[in-house]
Amino acid sequence: MRRLALALPFVLIPAPLVAEDFPLTSAVSAVTLYPQGATVTRAVPYDIPAGRHRLILTDLPASTPLHAVRVGVTGATLGGVTTRADFVPPRSAEKGAALAAAEAEVTRLEDALRSAEADIAAIRLEAEAAHARIAFFERLGATELPPGTDIAALAGTIGAGTLEALRAAHAAEQRADTADRGLKDLREALTRARQALAALVPEDEVRAFLAVDLWSDVPASGDLSVSYTIAEAGWMPVYDLRLDRAAGRLEIERGAFVTQDTGENWAGVAVTLSSVRPSERTAPGEVWPDLRRIVDPGQVMPRSGAAPMAEADMARGGFELAAAPAPKVEAVAQADALAVNYAYPDPVDIAAGADRVRLALGALTAPAEIFVRAVPLWDSNGFVAASFTNESGEVILPTGEAMFHLDGRFVGRQDLALIPAGGEAELAFGPVEGLRLSRVVTRSEGDRGVIRKANEWAETVRIRAENLTAEPWSVRLTDRVPYSEQEDLKITWTADPPPAGTDLDDRRGVLEWHFDLAPGAVQEVGVTQRMTWPEGKVLQ
Repeated sequence: MRRLALALPFVLIPAPLVAEDFPLTSAVSAVTLYPQGATVTRAVPYDIPAGRHRLILTDLPASTPLHAVRVGVTGATLGGVTTRADFVPPRSAEKGAALAAAEAEVTRLEDALRSAEADIAAIRLEAEAAHARIAFFERLGATELPPGTDIAALAGTIGAGTLEALRAAHAAEQRADTADRGLKDLREALTRARQALAALVPEDEVRAFLAVDLWSDVPASGDLSVSYTIAEAGWMPVYDLRLDRAAGRLEIERGAFVTQDTGENWAGVAVTLSSVRPSERTAPGEVWPDLRRIVDPGQVMPRSGAAPMAEADMARGGFELAAAPAPKVEAVAQADALAVNYAYPDPVDIAAGADRVRLALGALTAPAEIFVRAVPLWDSNGFVAASFTNESGEVILPTGEAMFHLDGRFVGRQDLALIPAGGEAELAFGPVEGLRLSRVVTRSEGDRGVIRKANEWAETVRIRAENLTAEPWSVRLTDRVPYSEQEDLKITWTADPPPAGTDLDDRRGVLEWHFDLAPGAVQEVGVTQRMTWPEGKVLQ
């Protein structure tokens, strides 16, 4: 951004220059990014003499939500703010030095490549001429000769001419191929130069217009700040989770992928990442009265299943949605009871619609309880798991960009659910192929007694866990038994050995056994379950 002196000709508005009008150019200076959306701030320095004046910006993106623009001024008194989306005065066509240099470099490389390719084309013409001579000699050899022709002499001439032409064509083709291979570096340089230019080219779309009235009794200097909230930007958390079994420690290296598609490139922007989600609901639901009535048969009308929409629901969202490691530049986290903000210490460049910038947010560490999670109902082997408590004071946000590492080895990518500060979580770090699981079911169904009074269903489950690895494992085995919420459906079950816990994580009928499994050892679990219900009913 730059200051424009009062003496500069005012070319940004169609009206004649007046002393109180100051055209300013702006650029994005700071951004607070949310998981979806962003608050953008443009700070523009100004100098004005004493009196009442007007600062004018004509370079806001056309997509700027003018109704949501907030303006602040330091150094003078702020007056009215005027915005305009149509009939915006043209912007200056002046190019920045970086853009001009990038265009010049692309032009230079294009000219050099065209010249070199023209030289190669000239060499290939020599090869074509030599092939034409070869064709002439071939036709001459096939021509009917007049009587008395010295065939031997003619054959020698054709052979010598053909050989010379073949050698000339071969030499020309070799020179052309060598020259073409020599253009590899030039072509790659041109590709890089075009990419660099594409990242610098300013958008040529229509812009929005903003004029700010302000006054001061004395000459004043200060900053004009313009801020607004947009939906065309955001950030996604990315995590590298590293489990060290020997140390019993889990490290979560945090990062963020930052993108924006506002139509203008951001250069040297101060970035803050916020865990606040203004694109989601910001107010609780409403409880409405439930009026019930009785009516005569035939007058029954369907009840509406939806309550009236609260104003907060209609307006929710805020915007429209469619070796030792090398030192890192990392954002500094600032947390409170409602959200976490990460202030990145260095300015950031983000090209519109192109860049996906990754920023480091630092690492969290926590002691972890490590075991094998065994689920023979679905799996034939166990999985390494770690449970931990998030005592960092920061929320671990949900993401689809979580990479899991076990003892320094990458094991896979998984979705990660939200883990609140103080919350407990269990994470999986890949299979233990040598811890084999089997589950055999024996089932019977039928009637009891001579007089049918009840139906019966019985099942016996035999579970086997075998450790084929060379190290011991602590195992948590999970299975289930059916449960009922009806008095007439009677369910009983027994287990040998008894489970360490039932209704795991408030899931009815889910059982868990804890045991240690030495190398080569086998653990068996048996579960017997029985259900009975009255005749005439069907089990589901």
